[in-house]
Amino acid sequence: MAAGIVTTDSVPFRAILEGRSEEVRDIASATRGLIFDVLPQTVEVVWPAQRSSGYGTGPKKNSEQFAWILAHAAHVALAFPYGAELDDPAGLLGGTGARVRNVRLASLEDVARPELRALLEHAIGHRVPPPPVEVTVAD
Repeated sequence: MAAGIVTTDSVPFRAILEGRSEEVRDIASATRGLIFDVLPQTVEVVWPAQRSSGYGTGPKKNSEQFAWILAHAAHVALAFPYGAELDDPAGLLGGTGARVRNVRLASLEDVARPELRALLEHAIGHRVPPPPVEVTVAD
């Protein structure tokens, strides 16, 4: 498995966005900002080889993370490891996997939807331990 970088700044995150369009980079950065706005003490792990990043209450991908960001050519996927178990009254989640679901974000307006914030708030409390006390990110 590829090693991840537990980070406290945006440099490794910005590096995984290299080669993506400005629009996709903006959407990914806004999504990252939303996650830290919802939970300031989020632990971020960037996987350069996978060009993705994970967010949780600790660095362990399968037991402490509640969301992943994956920047594609024309959109950003915000994936939820236990998305199949989350309440999603707005119907944002897509996918057919047994566990993982994702939200396709194609614009900054998609990131600003209050329903997306609510989904993140719900995911933070689902199957992950409580968050750390200290803030772990800087711009």
